[in-house]
Amino acid sequence: MTASEVSPSFRLVYVPGVMPDKWVRVWSERLPDVPLALTQVPAAAAQGLLLGGEADAGLVRLPVDRTVLSAIPLYTEQTVVVVPKDHLATAADTVSPEDLADDIVLHPLDDVLAWEELPGRPALERPATTADAVELVAAGIGVLVVPLSLARLHHRKDLTHRPLEDAPESSVALAWPEAATTDQVEDFIGIVRGRTVNSTRGRARPEQEKKRERERADTGGARRRQPAGGRGRRSGTGGTTKNPRRGRPRRGS
Repeated sequence: MTASEVSPSFRLVYVPGVMPDKWVRVWSERLPDVPLALTQVPAAAAQGLLLGGEADAGLVRLPVDRTVLSAIPLYTEQTVVVVPKDHLATAADTVSPEDLADDIVLHPLDDVLAWEELPGRPALERPATTADAVELVAAGIGVLVVPLSLARLHHRKDLTHRPLEDAPESSVALAWPEAATTDQVEDFIGIVRGRTVNSTRGRARPEQEKKRERERADTGGARRRQPAGGRGRRSGTGGTTKNPRRGRPRRGS
């Protein structure tokens, strides 16, 4: 796909934990004639869908291959440990890796954190998904370390979470194929960066540009020309409104 090609809709994929609603709402307001097709995909699958041409852009978790994808980092999430509500960790505001030394720390296959060394004790088997790991935590089998958004996504009444110190973090970015920076991608970049519809860095719409030209023309025609003799000078005296006596001839003695 080249920059001149336009899809009938803008295809956006996003990974679990990301909440794209506010950007989707702005898109529908600014580009009502271009449908936005929104699809949630596993974090590990997002890059392949972008490179395979099955999506125009994606809200993904870093890192991505920067040799083939362009990416704009958006935010970095806090890392938390998910525990049962009666766990000892709930007595503190934050938890350290040392506090989990005696716990089984579950490590799902779809984990998005880049661990050098996982804290605690390893489980006999790795759960297939984060959702499966949450079920095991609820069953009292272990604890789980995830980005805050995933803890909220899989919230249960019998579980809670605490910030985990000295843990790897996960960053979210807007990514798209470097060779396919279309006008629609530029539009979405402007939205996630908070640009207004009239931003000079955004892509101007033809109707918006025509409106600006009309406004400029109307403003120019309404301007008044200043008198050649200067503003505020009194005719025939050379004085000003502040000093009307200036320039009057003196009386003879």
